[in-house]
Amino acid sequence: MEENPGIAASVTLKILPPRVRRDALVRPRLSLGRDGLLAEPSVVVHAPAGFGKTSLLAQWRRELLGIGASVAWLWASETDNPTELLHGLILSFRAAALRPTFGHTLMGATDSKGIEQYSELLAEITQSAVDAAFIVDEADRLPADSREALSYILRNLPGNLRIFLGMRSMSGYEIDDLIAYGQCATVTTSALSFQLDESIELFRQRFGDGFDPDIAAQIHELTAGWPLGLQLAISAGLNARSAASLASELAGSAGDFQERFVALLLANLDSEDVDFLTRISILDDFTHDFCNVVTGTADARPRLDRIARTTPVVQLAERSDWMRLHAVAREALLLKFADLPAAERHDLHRRAAEWLATNGMPAKAAEHLLAIGETDPALDLAERSLYDSLMTRGQLGQVRNWLAVVPDEGLDRRPRLLLAAAWALALSERHDEASRLVDRIMAGAGDDASLRCECALILGGAAAYADDPDLFARLHDPWALDPPLSDPLLLKIHANRFAFRALLDGEPALARLRQQRAPRPGSLPEMSYLSRWNDFIIGLSYLWEGQVRLAEKIIRPALLQCEADLGRRNAFTSMMAALLAAAMWERDQPEEARVLLADRMDVLEKSGLPEALMLAYRTLIRIAWSQGDEDRALELLGALEAVGLHRHLPRLRVISLVEQVRLHARGFRGETCRNLAARLDAFLDTNTAQHGPMWRRSIAIQVELAHGYAAVAARDWRAATAPFERANELARSYKQERLVIETLGMRALILERLGENAQALMREAQELARTYGLQRVFADAHPMLGDLARRLLAGTGGSEPAAGIPRTAPEPPAERKTAMTTHRASVLTPKEWEVLELLARSLSNKEIGRALDIHEETVKWHVKNLFVKLDAGSRKHVVSRARLMGFLA
Repeated sequence: MEENPGIAASVTLKILPPRVRRDALVRPRLSLGRDGLLAEPSVVVHAPAGFGKTSLLAQWRRELLGIGASVAWLWASETDNPTELLHGLILSFRAAALRPTFGHTLMGATDSKGIEQYSELLAEITQSAVDAAFIVDEADRLPADSREALSYILRNLPGNLRIFLGMRSMSGYEIDDLIAYGQCATVTTSALSFQLDESIELFRQRFGDGFDPDIAAQIHELTAGWPLGLQLAISAGLNARSAASLASELAGSAGDFQERFVALLLANLDSEDVDFLTRISILDDFTHDFCNVVTGTADARPRLDRIARTTPVVQLAERSDWMRLHAVAREALLLKFADLPAAERHDLHRRAAEWLATNGMPAKAAEHLLAIGETDPALDLAERSLYDSLMTRGQLGQVRNWLAVVPDEGLDRRPRLLLAAAWALALSERHDEASRLVDRIMAGAGDDASLRCECALILGGAAAYADDPDLFARLHDPWALDPPLSDPLLLKIHANRFAFRALLDGEPALARLRQQRAPRPGSLPEMSYLSRWNDFIIGLSYLWEGQVRLAEKIIRPALLQCEADLGRRNAFTSMMAALLAAAMWERDQPEEARVLLADRMDVLEKSGLPEALMLAYRTLIRIAWSQGDEDRALELLGALEAVGLHRHLPRLRVISLVEQVRLHARGFRGETCRNLAARLDAFLDTNTAQHGPMWRRSIAIQVELAHGYAAVAARDWRAATAPFERANELARSYKQERLVIETLGMRALILERLGENAQALMREAQELARTYGLQRVFADAHPMLGDLARRLLAGTGGSEPAAGIPRTAPEPPAERKTAMTTHRASVLTPKEWEVLELLARSLSNKEIGRALDIHEETVKWHVKNLFVKLDAGSRKHVVSRARLMGFLA
């Protein structure tokens, strides 16, 4: 039975896999080797346009080729009836498996036998004994009968065949049971969306290491990780004069990038869809039923489902019926909403307010009433809800926004709104204003002990944000043991404050014990936010002790929950991120620490606790100097001092000066360090008297460290001894074990420089660093201390990495590093490196050619060059030589 040669010619372009860009970002998170995808018989990738489905399938193709599989690619289309689909699958298998006669009988058949032909195809694949995979992209374009045929393949896969489908919608594929029983995995929009670290890596790859990660984080937030939106931003960045000009354009609502991005989001939507979205753009979140009520229509469900399949303008919540519009699209749609007739706008807001009030969301209902000028009813609703919203969900910004529109005299008529305002101002840089509101509350409190206790809690929060531990203690202690409170939310806040009080006394273990013994009202949803504060205090107590592994264990899941509930740039979420970043830095994970703090510093500067703000700045400063970017480190130190000046937080200014001394001591700049230490002493002379003993004790260790490092910078080793000994004693009394280890190490270094035996002291410091998981404590203290730790390890013949110093060796000087890089690059070309890696996997020339999308003759040429350059006589020999020379692991 003869084949029709016209069939092969018509299908040729449809079986060609996409060409992968050389600089395409590989996403390890979505690798087939992760989450068991490689073991799945079938995987369906479905998401709207622009989510990188084809790029991911191309990445998987290369991974499959790398393990020796024969990977057949097919582009599906609307014209592929079952017979044409069958022909495409056969021809793609021929090209992938190098079997030119595969499926000869099926290709020559003139009568269509429907599903039976697919059974024969699967049987022939089984008999081929080839480890094979089909990748069918744009499978949603197939007609209904072809989808049924492809579903048949999914249900009857032989053991040597896997199938991967890319599509915008799973409509027409009846495979829900396969998914439910674990026989088919799915990759959806949430997985395909870029995570922040991937977005930062993408921009770094395109623009170089100098690209500001904060800008990348802003773009990530703007695009919600939509791959096509990120690519558009990259194009705009390539055309922008600088990263700063791109950032300023992103900050505005106008500009070429914004217009093109909105056009992409709204592409493929008809005018009725855009009109519908315009009318629901006033809603922060919505369901199908909510949209029906607001718009007065009955087709919201099918319309929104269709829009969500077409474009990411509608974002679906995980495991929920709630949705929201993409922030950028919503901003553009609100401009269209403003052009609607006033009467229609009024009706839309009115219907939204009524639905929200009826369904238990009075705060959001109040916003819609305020939008149509009904201020008094809006304030009535706000008073009912804002206090609870602040306590249960930490909506500080929402309360502050209401303060901007509520008349001052209106607060006195609404005491619960006044309380909410006092809480919101206390927990921010505006804590001074909170005390004035508390005075107004106390004026009418009378003998209400519960209200007076709550006012003490408010002022205690303001004292914590003002970095005044002595005032915090004076406000807390009278109510410490038997608070006259009955509200479970206030009791939980009091328990958190009781634990924080122990931490201020230098008792981190007691702080955790108090949290453990605090009353537990159960796992009520309204307790989630305050429970995260419990995690924050426990995590901070572990960091206080230097227990960074335990801190990470507590903070990481809490941060994920905060990001899901409150948003990434929420003030409390940012404080959690600052704690985790500090722990990750100590564990020698600088990239993760940098990602955690990206586009969050401005939030911390305005609304962060001083301790969290200090940890965040210190982490970024140390990342900068570890990378040799001293200019950036000094800039950050100046910014830290400026924030301390702006927020009236003198301890931050002290920390800035101490860290400057530490930085300059690394280069033995004795005169500079002496001047900085003198500035520090002068500053303390004029500022210490106005603070209490707890505040003075909190900076005492830092002052001793500054004088010790100043003496080290001058190489006056004997003068450095006493400050580090005093700092060590203070750190022990305060149970700050990281500083104990740092000062032990510095004392050992001083002994070594004075010609005395330092091994016992240094060994003790190293053992403590290993116990606590502190990978950077010695390298951060001083380069010479890191060198001493390495020498001691080498002297004992140890094989483990030295505790307290980075796992990787220190970077060589710039000129040596450049020479090394140039030498390695001159030995092998990039393509020869790729060929060598595949040779190490025992792939043939044909398989290497398919994996790299190059001709077999080109592979032979590269292999020949490898033989010459590595002085090898066979493929096995060249791999052995490469391992011997350190080119392969």
